[in-house]
Amino acid sequence: MANKIKKIGLLTSGGDSPGMNAAIRSVVRKAVYEGLEVAGIMRGYEGLIDGEVISMNSRSVSNILGLGGTILKTARSKRFMTKEGQRQAVEVIKDNGIDALVIIGGNGSLQGAHILHAEWGIQNIGLPGTIDNDLGYTDYTIGCHTSVHTVLDAVDKIRDTVSSMERIYVIEVMGRKEPYIAISAGLACGAEEILYPGKDITIDEISAEIREAEKKGKRSWIIIVSEGYSGAQELSRKIHDATGLDVRAVVLGHIQRGGSPMAPDRILASVMGVYAVDALIRGESDKMVAVQARNCVLVPYEKTCFERQKDMELYREAYDITKLLAT
Repeated sequence: MANKIKKIGLLTSGGDSPGMNAAIRSVVRKAVYEGLEVAGIMRGYEGLIDGEVISMNSRSVSNILGLGGTILKTARSKRFMTKEGQRQAVEVIKDNGIDALVIIGGNGSLQGAHILHAEWGIQNIGLPGTIDNDLGYTDYTIGCHTSVHTVLDAVDKIRDTVSSMERIYVIEVMGRKEPYIAISAGLACGAEEILYPGKDITIDEISAEIREAEKKGKRSWIIIVSEGYSGAQELSRKIHDATGLDVRAVVLGHIQRGGSPMAPDRILASVMGVYAVDALIRGESDKMVAVQARNCVLVPYEKTCFERQKDMELYREAYDITKLLAT
């Protein structure tokens, strides 16, 4: 049964990702098309608690499709983790006549969305906005494609120096527990080694590979390491101590979050945004819009946030291909 909502609230939360603005644009214009009002909430849950609510219309989102970051800004909120903070947020929602929310963010943000529904009865639908691609039951998240391309572009430039100076470079990428960026970028850039949480390999084994390759005339290496595995500085020192070779560390850091979103992220965000508004109109709540085999589906937060369902076999195959082609 269709839900009689009149006003949708929209916020972005947690770390920003390329494509969030495309999602904002899609949600706003779809809502306006359906005759709904749109309230933009600045700075995520923190801004929601503080009542930072603005009125939005189709012109509010002009020319933002290709912009990185988020025009609604974003923040992490410790206050929202408390009952008092949640109560204040709910009061702001009700005081502003907001009937339902679209929440764009990663795992922590969507866990907050689940709390709003389960404990406070606030209807909401989530969009997966995170470069880490670490939410379950979705093939991709908004921003992950652009982040991998950003890493690839940086590593391609670094490789020029690697080859010229005949050095080993350890390049640290984002990802925490999720190896998507490390493995995808490693495969795309032809890295000789990819290290990520759960990868069972020792420094001695890596060093032995490097020394054996050196005997065959190979004098330059790219090692991609996920931040959840080890810091690049520490890993570089250990490899240098074990091999005696010149090893340099590079931490790519927050450049991986920025930049104009690539076409796959713009398309994904635009389609998901429309789907989210339709879902709210149908009365859906407590679910994230996911993409599975090129189709949008709704997945309960309890599954996508708490059950890791990534295809690790695919990651293993990508890792094996990387090793094969790098030899």
